[in-house]
Amino acid sequence: MDIPLSYIKPIYPPRIITHDHPEDEDPSIQETLENLHLQPHPEGGYFVETDRDPHHVLNPFRSRTPNAEVGSDATRPASTTIFYFLTPHAPLGAFHRNRARTIHTWHRGRGRYVVIHADEASNNPKEDLGRAKAPIGSFVVGPDVARGERMQWVVEGGKYKSSFLLPDAPIDDAEDGTDRGSRGLLIAEVVVPGFESADHDFLRREQMDQLLTSDQTRELNWMLKS
Repeated sequence: MDIPLSYIKPIYPPRIITHDHPEDEDPSIQETLENLHLQPHPEGGYFVETDRDPHHVLNPFRSRTPNAEVGSDATRPASTTIFYFLTPHAPLGAFHRNRARTIHTWHRGRGRYVVIHADEASNNPKEDLGRAKAPIGSFVVGPDVARGERMQWVVEGGKYKSSFLLPDAPIDDAEDGTDRGSRGLLIAEVVVPGFESADHDFLRREQMDQLLTSDQTRELNWMLKS
């Protein structure tokens, strides 16, 4: 964690549904939406799939021996790639998990990621000494690597991740008259093996309660899908 959980607060109202009206966005953001053919994403924000590898591999998440044709649950594309875009009117990507690993590459803007390492959760009851079962990590993505911002990052399968938009200018750089706006956080994501909806799920409140302490849940539950 680079900051305490209590500091992880939305800069823009965490609206997931209002991106049904992209005409409310700034003209420069509308231009990006149109030029990249971005559509609303169920997690929040916007996306477009730009590549789905025609080469298939055996589905590593299938419990039984594969025995079916390409395109069935027996296989997955070797990789898939998307653009993903958070905007001031769609600033939150709600907590979700993929079984596959995801490689992210920054293109523009700034945002904060929060990762709940559910795959590393202990088997001890959460109430034991008041400690959470799952570790939590958080970091900022953006162009200022000298400040520790990341331009490339990997989230392994089995972890819940959420992200939210930050202003283009770091908060501690703000002065009177500084533009606190954002042209949106634009990234690319490569999922390996490729994304399928069967390998994806959203974090539910009851699951968060099982993985985290009550204090942690209180600080982070605004990042759940509403």
